[in-house]
Amino acid sequence: MTADAPTGTAAHVVAIETTRLQLRQLTFYDAPFILELVNEPGWLRFIGDKGVRNLDDACRYLRQGPMASYERLGFGLYAVTLKDDGTLLGMCGLLKRETLPDIDIGFAFLQRHQGRGYAYEAAAATIAHARQHLGLKRILAITTQDNDSSAKVLGKIGMRFHSLIESSGEADLRLFELAATSIDESQ
Repeated sequence: MTADAPTGTAAHVVAIETTRLQLRQLTFYDAPFILELVNEPGWLRFIGDKGVRNLDDACRYLRQGPMASYERLGFGLYAVTLKDDGTLLGMCGLLKRETLPDIDIGFAFLQRHQGRGYAYEAAAATIAHARQHLGLKRILAITTQDNDSSAKVLGKIGMRFHSLIESSGEADLRLFELAATSIDESQ
């Protein structure tokens, strides 16, 4: 770890709970997990290369991304863990991108934990939290045009395709929107 990363045990701030999952704030202790997640083929293909090559880079990513968001906005991307044993599965949470007019939801899971409904469960709980505790009326999401798995999850939580938007990359992104005043809170 780096000088930025503490030693000892971590006290985790749990933001959201479901039947099977906890969504908690990411800490520097999660740097090895971040290093693995952001270098998985699915992340690189659908989200992009964040330049995280070692634990120092992972700590930088945490400090400048999720941790800065917690301080500035009171929310951000959270670690998604199994409630019963703490296994790290992925990330899910809310982001405020300069390129979008409203807050958006994002999620990514380690490949070995995909296909078990965790993304849906975490995303649905995040939307419910955004509505009930943050008072958000409109929530967005973006995906690459070929990310059908994420689009399917977004559809299951009630989001609908809105339009294609320009991105800084080579291809336009699909923009999804959830603007209804109520959501399906079944988990």
